[in-house]
Amino acid sequence: MARLKDINVRARTAVKSLRDLTVREKQHLIVEILQVKGLMPLLMKPRNKQRWSADDKAQLAQHLRRLSRISPYLVVLVMPGGFFMLPALAWWLDRRRNRIRSGTPPQH
Repeated sequence: MARLKDINVRARTAVKSLRDLTVREKQHLIVEILQVKGLMPLLMKPRNKQRWSADDKAQLAQHLRRLSRISPYLVVLVMPGGFFMLPALAWWLDRRRNRIRSGTPPQH
């Protein structure tokens, strides 16, 4: 009986941890996507016979950096069945983030 309770507690802890991780990554993704909102008008300037200023080029570089940070999410969401892989991706990214903070070099 005690063993079943232990397994139940571990399962609840794992589910809660996974849910918290997913919520945090979802919020991060939403913030990044909202920041990229101004990208399209910027990209359309040359098509509308306008030139990019130095400020526009800096904004473009910033947008591209943001897109590169969320590209793993986009790849997972585009793949068939990829939505179900999102929690695993969030766990993996979190693991890398924690390793970078601790100063341990990433393993390839």
